Amino acid sequence: MPLTQRTQVVIVGAGPAGLVLGNMLRAAGIDCVIVERQARAYVEQRGRAGFLAPASVRVLEEHGLASGLLAKGQSHGTCAFRGEHGQFELNYGELGQRQVLTVYPQQFLVTDLIAEFLQRGGDIRFGTTVTGMHGIDGDSPSVDCAGPDGDTYRLTGEYVAGCDGQRGAALRALPAGAATSFRRHHGVTWLALLAQAPPSMEAVTYAVHERGFAGHMARTATVTRFYLQVPRGEDPEAWTDARVWKELRTRMRTEEFGPLREGPILERTTVDLNSAVSVPMRYGRLFLAGDAASLISPSAAKGANLAVMTARTLAAALTDALVGGDERGLAGYSEACLPRIWHAQEFSHWMINLLHGPVGDGEDAVFLRRLQHARLMSLRDMRSHQDHFAENYVGI
Repeated sequence: MPLTQRTQVVIVGAGPAGLVLGNMLRAAGIDCVIVERQARAYVEQRGRAGFLAPASVRVLEEHGLASGLLAKGQSHGTCAFRGEHGQFELNYGELGQRQVLTVYPQQFLVTDLIAEFLQRGGDIRFGTTVTGMHGIDGDSPSVDCAGPDGDTYRLTGEYVAGCDGQRGAALRALPAGAATSFRRHHGVTWLALLAQAPPSMEAVTYAVHERGFAGHMARTATVTRFYLQVPRGEDPEAWTDARVWKELRTRMRTEEFGPLREGPILERTTVDLNSAVSVPMRYGRLFLAGDAASLISPSAAKGANLAVMTARTLAAALTDALVGGDERGLAGYSEACLPRIWHAQEFSHWMINLLHGPVGDGEDAVFLRRLQHARLMSLRDMRSHQDHFAENYVGI
């Protein structure tokens, strides 16, 4: 038998969900251990989403987790759409509920959350692989771990939180039939790019082009995120800097709207736009949060926000159970989270259809691009559509 260590909650995964959960549990005086497969340097540097909804900011602020984003985050209230129709902007901060997003790169938030967790006396183990889970349907679930130096041990607790994504150990530990995974492969792939270049425009800009979608999102004063729609299976390394900028100039229609600020491409990777929802979000004493519970396409920037909100709900339920002996929150965890998750999934799916018309000259492709054009014109011209967009774009 491996060496056994005991805690109250074992958290698998040090992304936003696991770290928000861990911080909230530590604030309630609950012992927990976070295990993370990657090294700390990798976790604190990997680029992900950068848009936080007002509800997420409020949750983080209420729990003492928002000092960095409040000091360095940038308010953002405008997005723009480009295409053969020209360009129009939506000041969503003045539409719907009149709320704005906060731009704060996810790696900055993760770095803040790690530092705060350690400050609160938390135990986080980087470079640690979960090799198995046992007894998750009983009273004493355990997690087998292999540390960075090859040492093996077992963490035993009262509950396990799976915050390690769709390919992580938590989902693999579920027995067949324990949960239904509702999945959607959207048939769209993005080439995700980070450029060492200042933003070229203030607004998040979505470009619709017959060659495919292109996107521009500011991250910092010196780094900008770009996206290019590419065929599935595309090799990111086939996209040289020169090829990237040429295609961005074409799809962003720079001859019409002005040049882009260009610079070296720091990161290039492909992202298949897929969605998944696990129902229920628990099995026995294993609870799923963040991407492990619901993978969402990046088209509407909801992933990190869902991670924060599911972690908040799970933290409250675990605190009630461990401090007050009240397990009603844990019993209703899935029912509390799933309506919000499906609402976010619906808007993400709507955004995918808004931004991605089929490529090609076939009859169906041309017809569907005409429908896409009609959707954009409704968004440009109809206040009711604009208010609906603003509420869903900012809400979570």
